[in-house]
Amino acid sequence: MDDDRPDVLLTGLLFYDLVLTGLGKPPTPGEEIWTAGMGCGPGGIANLAVAAARFGLRTSLATVFGDDFYGEYCRDVLCDQEDVDLSLSRTADGWPTPVTVSLAAGHDRALVTHGQEPPYSQDALMGDPPEARTALVHIEAEPREWIAKAAANGTHVYADVGWDPTQEWSRDLLDQLALCHAFLPNETEAMAYTRTDSAVAALGTLAELVPVAVVTRGGDGAVAVDQTTGEYAEVPALDVEVLDATGAGDVFGASFVAASLGGWPLAERLRFAVLAAGLSVQHHGGALAAPGWYGVDRWWRSLTDPDLKKTYGFLADRLPADVGPPVHHAPVTPPARPH
Repeated sequence: MDDDRPDVLLTGLLFYDLVLTGLGKPPTPGEEIWTAGMGCGPGGIANLAVAAARFGLRTSLATVFGDDFYGEYCRDVLCDQEDVDLSLSRTADGWPTPVTVSLAAGHDRALVTHGQEPPYSQDALMGDPPEARTALVHIEAEPREWIAKAAANGTHVYADVGWDPTQEWSRDLLDQLALCHAFLPNETEAMAYTRTDSAVAALGTLAELVPVAVVTRGGDGAVAVDQTTGEYAEVPALDVEVLDATGAGDVFGASFVAASLGGWPLAERLRFAVLAAGLSVQHHGGALAAPGWYGVDRWWRSLTDPDLKKTYGFLADRLPADVGPPVHHAPVTPPARPH
């Protein structure tokens, strides 16, 4: 019997992103800096949606679009270009789509965002969530009702978490891991919430709370434990030149889910996620930087480094016969609508 459930269920805030790169250094008050690097496109929760859809996953997104140019553009890109299911999403009259300007300098960036709280909450958008194979969620201090409903449906919840501006790192948040199949924080977050002093120590604590624990380490790669299979894996990052790191963590998460749905060994899942994230930082923006099967296939076919060829040899058996058309990267300006 065919499984027609969504592969990935998502909800969260969407942004229109305008990314400026190659600045060298951030501007100071009163200073004007010219740069030749710019890209625009959907951001925020769209990063996860596009990254998942480009791996051929049936992706269902519940978000809010403003009734403005930015909202219309992002909806068109997600639905028509990237084949994301938006049946759970809504357009809000009189509400402006949040807009973020990202100033990328070196390996970091500064963000300026214009926006307001959306008129619909995640729980209102989701209601009784459809049964899905997985859900990628961002857990916060206040639990979302829909996540418990999704877990009760048999959906495997893959969660991440963000920076705590209070820096209290309340361990109460970890109680929500009881609903989760996997947890994928970065090492700063992992160590802070577990009160440990290394990524590996944090991983050990998290592995007692959730079946699959992953700690991402930026330029140092990632470590993970899968209690369901008894596997431990530690992989290095790729040595790549970073143009824009926006959304790299989202690409990592979506790629890890894609490989997990394929039943891959843990080390392959981690290497694949590290690779996809590494490919994404070489392009502008978050969502439209995701490589998809097409980007991974191009990298694999162009690979000449014998060590990497051996390390990633599993791709020869994992890449689909049809990797799809070339992916669309972030345009410098959004294309004009036909009249």
